[in-house]
Amino acid sequence: MRKSICIASLTAIALAVGGCASSLTGDTYSRDEARAVQTVRYGTIESLRPVKIEGTKTPIGSGAGAIVGGVAGSGVGGGRGSAVAAVIGAVAGGMLGAAAEEGITRTQGVEITVREDDGNIRAYVQEVEPNQVFRVGQRVRILSVSGTSRVTP
Repeated sequence: MRKSICIASLTAIALAVGGCASSLTGDTYSRDEARAVQTVRYGTIESLRPVKIEGTKTPIGSGAGAIVGGVAGSGVGGGRGSAVAAVIGAVAGGMLGAAAEEGITRTQGVEITVREDDGNIRAYVQEVEPNQVFRVGQRVRILSVSGTSRVTP
């Protein structure tokens, strides 16, 4: 019975954490950005650098991990020992759940340094898109809306 609960809990964690992942690619817009007027600038790529974009850190990962850890810990021992094991399991599960969420949602990014046509040099970071390759010297568009900018070919 406890094994079934643990398996169901772990499945719920995986689905919840996967649902938290948002895309940071140049072709993904939030609902708030859709249909909003954007500023468009042009420039030339000066340099490219691979970067890592850290994963999300929401209460979902740690909360789900704490629940699974608490349930698993409560099955150890009996009486007062079971309660202590449940608390220890909840704390350890919460820490592991938070780390798992951050690791699962971490992505590969690219820092794109652009010399814009007005002479300014700016760097933009966005998630790497599998079918989009940027090159130094390439002309690009920079689209900005509501404080968010993206680089597109």
